[in-house]
Amino acid sequence: MNMPRKTKIMAILNMTPDSFSDGGRLRTLDAALRTAEHALVAGADILDVGGESTRPGAMPVEPDEEMQRVLPVIAAIRKEFPQAMLSIDTRKAAVANAALEAGAGMVNDVSGLQYDDAMTETVARHEARLIIMHSQGTPDTMQKNPQYPRGIIEEITHFLGKQADLAIQAGIKREHILLDPGFGFGKTLSHNLTLLSRLDEISALGFPLLVGASRKSFLTLGNRDIPVHEREAQTAVALSLAIQKGAAYVRVHDVETQFPIIRLAEALLETEKQAMPSVAGIAG
Repeated sequence: MNMPRKTKIMAILNMTPDSFSDGGRLRTLDAALRTAEHALVAGADILDVGGESTRPGAMPVEPDEEMQRVLPVIAAIRKEFPQAMLSIDTRKAAVANAALEAGAGMVNDVSGLQYDDAMTETVARHEARLIIMHSQGTPDTMQKNPQYPRGIIEEITHFLGKQADLAIQAGIKREHILLDPGFGFGKTLSHNLTLLSRLDEISALGFPLLVGASRKSFLTLGNRDIPVHEREAQTAVALSLAIQKGAAYVRVHDVETQFPIIRLAEALLETEKQAMPSVAGIAG
């Protein structure tokens, strides 16, 4: 079965010493380039470069330091792989602006436009793509008793819709906006599982959905004995379900492992869609 790819794969390049999964692994520019090349060969559509960890409990990084971590990498990737789509993972407009000038074409704002009021103007001026993510609290506080009195799906849908409207009003093209429900950002195990099982309700907003569940702790169902690097199987299950529920983009650490699983999930979904008219006809 030779089917066209539909789900876009975003590969994570953490230029940070303290990210939860691979902090400190990319210590040199050459290591970053080789990792970028490996991800692109394995099937990545987007490279997401980040210079500030947003794991639970992480402390903020000054803009100058963040730029020192990411700008050389973005410039080098742009030079060596000119066709690659680059994303900058940042909450700060100054960092986003510098990264976009260096060759990035997308901003991944994990604060969902809550951290820096200048972010929308910056993205609009560059005519860049924007990922608006839902998060509750800040990285250093977000996992301290997160609550959703009106229901997690209802609150996330309301937030993402409101922030998307804000972005459009600022001049960002609707077709340039992606929404990310923010797995693990201010959410309990129960919240994350509910979010995954009801993801299709958020896709009803009409924007492409990006899901970043790769290696996150909720996938272990509370089993602390499962190390971060041994969560690829759980990641595959979560991403497969996310694709069935409407995810158009997935953000992963290990493209080589996840690529064939994503393709399988796409094939199953397409087969299911093709079978639906026949089933309806029989029922009629």
